[in-house]
Amino acid sequence: MERKIYKSLLKWKHSNLRKPLILRGARQVGKTWLLKEFGRREYKSFVYVNCDKDAFAADLFRDYDVKRILLAIEAHTGVKVREGETLVVFDELQETPRGIGALKYFCEDAPDIHVAAAGSLLGITLHAGTSFPVGKVDELTLRPLDFCEFLAGTGDAPLAKLLTDGEPSAIDTMREPLIERLRRFFFVGGMPEVVSAFAAECSLAEVRRLQRAIVDSYQQDISKHAPANEVPRINLVWRSLISQLAKENRKFVYGAVKHGGRAKEFETAIQWLVDAGTVNRVTRVNKPVAPLAFYENFNAFKLFPLDCGLMGAMADTPAASILAGNAGFDEYKGAFTEAFVLSEMLAARDSRVFYFSASDSTVEIDFIVQNGTAVVPVEVKAAENLQSKSLRTFVTAHEGLRGVRFSLSPHRDQGWMENVPLYAVSRFFSDNSETGE
Repeated sequence: MERKIYKSLLKWKHSNLRKPLILRGARQVGKTWLLKEFGRREYKSFVYVNCDKDAFAADLFRDYDVKRILLAIEAHTGVKVREGETLVVFDELQETPRGIGALKYFCEDAPDIHVAAAGSLLGITLHAGTSFPVGKVDELTLRPLDFCEFLAGTGDAPLAKLLTDGEPSAIDTMREPLIERLRRFFFVGGMPEVVSAFAAECSLAEVRRLQRAIVDSYQQDISKHAPANEVPRINLVWRSLISQLAKENRKFVYGAVKHGGRAKEFETAIQWLVDAGTVNRVTRVNKPVAPLAFYENFNAFKLFPLDCGLMGAMADTPAASILAGNAGFDEYKGAFTEAFVLSEMLAARDSRVFYFSASDSTVEIDFIVQNGTAVVPVEVKAAENLQSKSLRTFVTAHEGLRGVRFSLSPHRDQGWMENVPLYAVSRFFSDNSETGE
């Protein structure tokens, strides 16, 4: 299964400024598989150390003597670690005392040794106070498969290539097949194990079983890894996600978690879920001016599950509601569609996404992103509805802005706003990125 981030791994390998790599990502997005595959394909040899399951790793970082650490790895694995020829992979590095801190010394004392570290809960560990080797590591984030990766992984490589390389007019000629595949993606989502099972069997029952198992594993992580006093609150937030998104404006409301709930009661619980990578937080901005982070309002935000397929499992959404007709796009007031668009934007840009809401609630902009110095307001439509009153009002009121609307309607440029088909979200942001990558 090919992942777009593979190109970034290759760039890291060949960089003269390469440092030890930290690959972040939620549990079961494919970090371990990707690093092993990268080691097999691109190096003469690679060694893999699971710092959670391998008892050998418990004492591996008792000090920061890199030569001793490498000799211990060689003795344990039987593989000679050679500069530029061997990839050293540390999985679940956060589970080993001093492991993350050791990356600094690999950078300083063994810069020609290629080291990559992964961990499902690295974000939580770092926010818990673990010393982070600032300036001594490179970082990448792996997310669930996006729609193009899903197409390529389920036997539709030509459609994936069309979305990536084709002109908008050519893409629109395949509109109906792409909408059909998009419905499938709404149900299956982008978790690699789920996508692989769907590609092999096309069993919707097996897809849902695997999705529920992943959701269960996330809940088990809460019980196992979260501070005991926070576990009940984290569970309350996690269980409220779907009902929160059922509201018209999707804004997270503390009182919907628990009667009388307040920010200070649940802010740590929310941060835990964000750090674990299981939810994506979209914060409100008060002004559509770059840099958007200057105008961030931390008191207003939306929370989305990291994957639309997992969202469907959490909501126990019947397959027929998503796969048959347009029900999957209309019936749930756009919540699934917004979750999809958000995940596509994050995968394509790997940068923050915000939203805008006027104080009098007369104008609501689903998402707002920054591209260089440009600010782009984004409206999401679950079907072919081309009414964009809020977006037009917003663009008219802020000179220099140009909006984008994602819907099931074909591509069209209206000057003040560009309509882009939902299946081409990733393509739009790739074409409009600063780097062009």
